[in-house]
Amino acid sequence: MTVLYERQGATAVITMASPATRNAFTPEIREGLASAVARVRADPDVRAVILTGSGGCFCAGGDIRGMRESHAAPPAPQDGELRRTRLHGIQQWVGELASLDRPVIAAVDGPAFGAGFSLALAADFVLATPRARFCMVFMRIGLVPDCGAAHLLPRVVGMQRAKELMLSAREVAADEALRLGIAMELHTPEALLPRALALAASFAQASPLAVSLVKRQLHDAGGLATAFEAEANAQALALASAPHREAVERFLGKQPLAFQWPGQAATKV
Repeated sequence: MTVLYERQGATAVITMASPATRNAFTPEIREGLASAVARVRADPDVRAVILTGSGGCFCAGGDIRGMRESHAAPPAPQDGELRRTRLHGIQQWVGELASLDRPVIAAVDGPAFGAGFSLALAADFVLATPRARFCMVFMRIGLVPDCGAAHLLPRVVGMQRAKELMLSAREVAADEALRLGIAMELHTPEALLPRALALAASFAQASPLAVSLVKRQLHDAGGLATAFEAEANAQALALASAPHREAVERFLGKQPLAFQWPGQAATKV
């Protein structure tokens, strides 16, 4: 199984468990996560959720090989609508995760790239290790951020920084993630899950109604729904573009990507 679901007391632990693919956002991972979110929603005895990855990696982002395979077939008139339909299916369970009436804790060790970064943003609390890395990698392969990132990231880091992270596609190390508010706490890899479990367990003693109402007050469901619609339209167009197909081939061929954000020389202030 590529996604594991485990109950520890009143906590549901959802683990992306495909280390061979670095927990990439394959159809199997997506289906497993959708199923896990549905199980949580159907079980009122679950009082908190932990989302994590195995093998020293949270989620490496999109399934690039799968993208190339989808490009192999000749384009058809209905392809754009099919892409939007598939994206809407993903958005449904990501939206359910983000708006869940119980706390969601992302325990991030290693890369959280692309959709993996978006999944971490969908959580209420992000705990990370010093080797965690976050990256809105989409621009590198000619795509737009998805899984709600355009709505969620600016609410965490502000609009200007969100634009910079999305358009530069640069990596954010754990210490910077902590400064920007992407990560709430840093812990050693050995202490990461125990800390997440302790935080989750504390909510077993909290009022479920109060937790639900607090999250409802803070979560702008209408804003996320609007962002999802714009995202699906934009990503469907980007997936059909020549720059995206060329970037996929460069990535899989281990060639330098055409788009590179320029580095910055040190300056004295």
